[in-house]
Amino acid sequence: MKPMIFTLVGKDKPGLIESLAQTVFDLGGNWLGSNFSHMAGHFAGFVEIRLPEERHDELIQRFAQHPDLSIKLLPGHHDSIVTDKTAQIDIMGNDRPGIVQELTAILSRFNLNILTFDSSCVSAPNWGGQLFKAKALIAVDEAFQLDELRYALEDLTDDLVVDIAIK
Repeated sequence: MKPMIFTLVGKDKPGLIESLAQTVFDLGGNWLGSNFSHMAGHFAGFVEIRLPEERHDELIQRFAQHPDLSIKLLPGHHDSIVTDKTAQIDIMGNDRPGIVQELTAILSRFNLNILTFDSSCVSAPNWGGQLFKAKALIAVDEAFQLDELRYALEDLTDDLVVDIAIK
């Protein structure tokens, strides 16, 4: 069995995920993980599967013919990042252009690898604007000082609330 990743985007309708899962199952594959969202009027996501290598071409052919989704497949790697220690960062503040770039620039400055990053904007009824929320899971080594990261993130703006916890 060899890992594969596929991304997808398209018009949503009931049964899409089931049709993809059935195809993977029919070809002897195993669905390992996935993440799906509605974004800008589309259904989008990514999936990690394991599939016998001799069935990869058949999966590519079947997915290329999917009537509702644009699907791209990539071979996975067995040498994925393994870490003993992770930290979860929860961030909330007023939304503004560039906030994701600013946050990720700080993580990059500390040479931290982002394992997951989920963000959204929600209505902030008390302010009449948009509230930015993000949750990131990062890999950290044992010696890393989380307080230094917290201070750097909080220094971006006065209205940013940052919570960091070891997972």
